[in-house]
Amino acid sequence: MAAKFEIKKSVNAQYFFNLKAANGEVILTSEEYTEKESATKGIDSVKKNAPDDARYERKTAKDDKPFFVLTATNGQTLGRSEMYDSKAAMETGIASVKKNAPEAKTEDLA
Repeated sequence: MAAKFEIKKSVNAQYFFNLKAANGEVILTSEEYTEKESATKGIDSVKKNAPDDARYERKTAKDDKPFFVLTATNGQTLGRSEMYDSKAAMETGIASVKKNAPEAKTEDLA
């Protein structure tokens, strides 16, 4: 299985997407959008910004677990990672987004 974006509808009727790695693990989750078209544009922005290391904000949650946020050039959040057990695992997640996002296909599950 290749990496892919999945567009879904949340319980509150908003749209979001996940970027899944080839192994099926979610490596990036978007913010919620009121329109499906906006989610599609968000995917396009992820594809454009993913290769640029400067677009990743490396953060630490209150429980000391590392995670990252992918931002657009205007500073808008495009997506967040899951929580990781180590900084090394987080860096592997970033590398996976950089590698997989630009060529990932989109599956509409909404």
